[in-house]
Amino acid sequence: MKEAPQKESVAERTRAYIDAHPSVKDCMAKDLINYSSLARLIMKDLGIKNEEAVMIACRRYAQKLSKRDHEGDILAILADSRLEVKTKICIVTASNDWTVLQRLERLFTKLINQKALMQVIQGAQAITIIADEKLRNELVNDVGETNVLKVREDLVEITVKSPQKIGETSGVFSYLASNLSEQGVNMVETVSCYTDTIFIVHEKDMIQAYSLLSNLLESAEKATEASR
Repeated sequence: MKEAPQKESVAERTRAYIDAHPSVKDCMAKDLINYSSLARLIMKDLGIKNEEAVMIACRRYAQKLSKRDHEGDILAILADSRLEVKTKICIVTASNDWTVLQRLERLFTKLINQKALMQVIQGAQAITIIADEKLRNELVNDVGETNVLKVREDLVEITVKSPQKIGETSGVFSYLASNLSEQGVNMVETVSCYTDTIFIVHEKDMIQAYSLLSNLLESAEKATEASR
């Protein structure tokens, strides 16, 4: 007979709630939270009735968070990061079929010799191909029009090039993406590749997106210098 699964404790549910809300978590780490208000919000959202248990869980988690400067780690990475922009980008979305992959392999070999831009991302249902706009027709022809699901043009690729330490620092991508989305920038595609964090946006959003990311990197550099 299987044992009934144990219910999560109030403390576990409280920590999970805080982890799911990065802004709350950062404020807790900096001791900028009214714990009574936070406890009431958590109780309301999670349907918990024991306010004292939630308050205790919040304060204990805050003590743990205060011992590590997570945002500081992210800012240190961004302080050493740089931006790179490529215009006239297109995205071809194709069926996830082995014949498409075979055709892309031949095309990719040819493009490497030409030093042309092409990135391929395979998902569960589709293959996304990010390439220079001048390759659009060649891509569609080689993949086969019947295999093409969607073509998007007039795009820009903005890459945040970071030091290798980004692989050991969680939250950098989330930090950048949340700042872009909060300012109304629509990210058509996002890709993380080794030390590169790539955002594909529409040309009309290029100036705003670049300005926002540039300001984030500049602010991170100033904050890191000030903390030394």
